[in-house]
Amino acid sequence: MNNYYELKISINPDMEDIVSDICFTNFACEGVVLAEETYKDLIMTATTEGTLKVFLTEINENPIEILKTEREILKSRGFTDEELGSWEVSLDEKENQDWSKKWKEKWTVTHVTEKIAVVPSWIEYTPKENEITITLDPGCAFGTGTHQTTQLCMKALEKYLKKGDSVADIGMGSGILSILAKKLGAKSVYGCDNDETVIDVAKENAKINQIDNYLFELKTADKLTEKYDFVCANILHNVLFEIMGDLKNIMKDDGKLSLSGILNEKKDIVLEAIKRENLKIIDTISQDQWISYVVKK
Repeated sequence: MNNYYELKISINPDMEDIVSDICFTNFACEGVVLAEETYKDLIMTATTEGTLKVFLTEINENPIEILKTEREILKSRGFTDEELGSWEVSLDEKENQDWSKKWKEKWTVTHVTEKIAVVPSWIEYTPKENEITITLDPGCAFGTGTHQTTQLCMKALEKYLKKGDSVADIGMGSGILSILAKKLGAKSVYGCDNDETVIDVAKENAKINQIDNYLFELKTADKLTEKYDFVCANILHNVLFEIMGDLKNIMKDDGKLSLSGILNEKKDIVLEAIKRENLKIIDTISQDQWISYVVKK
């Protein structure tokens, strides 16, 4: 068995999904772990929270330089050093000891609400009565159901989606929101992303969850012409600012739009775009340092 590489990155834990997505996009990445905890007599004695551990099968380019460039891009989009964390990096080659299973040990079932659970594909789980379960491989793409931004959109779908609605999932990542929408009774779902690596992942997740009447493709919101009853956009605040008009254009007149991926410190940027497009906020949902809005025309 070939050796593997362990990349450790010091980050603000709130940036876990964003930095993980960067790693999956740029590197031969097979999995990530944010916090490894050590317990003694049921008391936590140590934690690695704030250090993202990334498992790589090979090194094709200098990951330290790539991460440096990506961090500067995020700073140019309005993130501060404090919000990002230091991104100090270490890279070590490790002897292969079935490492592909190692990162999976840290994942468990995520109960998003009383009615929705996200289950890693290798875990056997018996759902509660009337509980909706979504089966995913958390190592495969952005949007694993464990991050607050994803959960905020999921809560909005549970609260506002009506059976028979058509749904658009902009920046779909793993496809988790589209899958949930179908399981909540959506008539059809459309998902798009500007990262071609996630399209096949989302299709595979849809297959695992046995949903139908969906279309996932490489595209951006500005290229869409169809209108939808419910639109999800779990994207960075600066991107939401830029594409708010495009998101509005694909909403039906009585449709709703769920906006997530917003740090509390950056909410004014999104609120400005909401006001610019004359959208009305009908709900605000918060979780930890993250906030989301549900809006209508």
